[in-house]
Formats: sequence, C-alpha cells, structure tokens
Amino acid sequence: MGGACICVTIYSMDILILGGTVFLGRYLVTAARDAGHTVTLFNRGKSNPDLYPDIERLVGDRDGGLDVLRGRRWDAVIDTRGYVPRLVRDSAELLKDAIGHYTFISTISVYSTFDKTDINEQDPVGRLDDETVEQITGETYGPLKALCEEAVEVVLPGRTLNIRPSLIVGPHDPTDRFAYWPYRTAQGGNVVAPGRQESKLQFIDVRDLAEWTIRMVEAGGTGVYNATGPDPPVAMQDLLEACV
Repeated sequence: MGGACICVTIYSMDILILGGTVFLGRYLVTAARDAGHTVTLFNRGKSNPDLYPDIERLVGDRDGGLDVLRGRRWDAVIDTRGYVPRLVRDSAELLKDAIGHYTFISTISVYSTFDKTDINEQDPVGRLDDETVEQITGETYGPLKALCEEAVEVVLPGRTLNIRPSLIVGPHDPTDRFAYWPYRTAQGGNVVAPGRQESKLQFIDVRDLAEWTIRMVEAGGTGVYNATGPDPPVAMQDLLEACV
C-alpha cells in the first residue's frame, strides 16, 4: 500500500547575515545560497573583502554605524558576530520591524559550570557581577554571550533562535584549536597531548552547523539549542588515533 506523502515547500528568503566572511559566516552564505535564498552581508568590509563579489554587501559598524540598514527589509537575520550585549541590542532594536526572525550564534560556553556531563539548555548560564563590562576575556566571554541572547529575546520575543555551538571545526578555521592535532600528527614523531587519554571531547563541523542553521531559519525555529557532537563524545585517545 502506498503511504501518504507530506510535502513542505520552502520559499526563497531574503537573509541578512551580520558578518558572513569568516569561518561559520562563509558556510552560512554557502548553505543559504545552495538552498535558493538571497543573501545580504553587513560587516566592516575588513575580513576577506573580496569574497562574494556577486553578493550585496552593506558596509558599516555595529558600534554606531548601523544606519546603512535603515529602510530595508529581510525575512530573517543571522547574527554571527555578536559579543557585546549593548551592540547586539542595538542591532536587534534597529531590525525588529524590518525582519521576521532573528538567529543569534551564541556559544556552549554560556553555562555556569562544566562539572557535569549532559548539560542541557535549561542549565544555568554564567553571570557577571558587573553586567556593564564589555571587555572580552576567558572569564567574561560566556556570560557576555548569555546576555546577548537575552538582549535579542527581549527585543524580539518569540522570534529569536539562539544557537549554542561547542568547538566549531573545519575548513577556514582561523584558530589551531582542532586543526593542530591532525597537522601535528602528520609531522610524525612523539606528540605531547594534554589531560587524560579518556577525556571526552565534543565538536561540530562548520558545514553541518551552517546547513542545520539555515534549515532552522527556514522553519522559523525559536528557542535555545545546543549544537554539538558526536554522541557519545569521543575520547582524546580515540581522536589522536584517528589523526594518526
């Protein structure tokens, strides 16, 4: 017997990406265009300025330079470069009547403690004693991102998607946090590794994260989502053996 077919039509969207030329932003552009959407970029024009010559780029600065966004409309915005709550709030306020949906790329570092396994989206986030602090350090990074999430949700209640990735890995990674290991093992010889062999690791491929984010935007998804893998986590020893 034939089963019923449930068809979902995805319409072409106009998507504004804040950032869009570094690492995750690059793959969000690719995923959005592959899905048939129109992309506009807003950034300072300093990182990889020659990328995407056929995409509209609005040049400005989040700190007092948002006017270029006024008078425009988009179906959705994806904020890849928000670190300071004040600036994220300014962007959300300016765009709230010009968009239908706001995606904020946060971080799994928002949580107040990592002393347990199976952290979920309902676990408490880190807090700053002084929430006016804007200096980004290892101690303030997570709590500032948590405040950014809250700022967007206050401005666009019910229209906000907060994504909390773990370590993002893959091509064009500007850091050596993950790529160091396959590169170093390829050099041969003894490799010094940190911690215990059984230490558990999770990470997410930038391409998977970008494609999933675009699908969530298409569906109008809201709420908070951790974005990490693999499940179960991989041991440090297994990762290094895979690199070898």
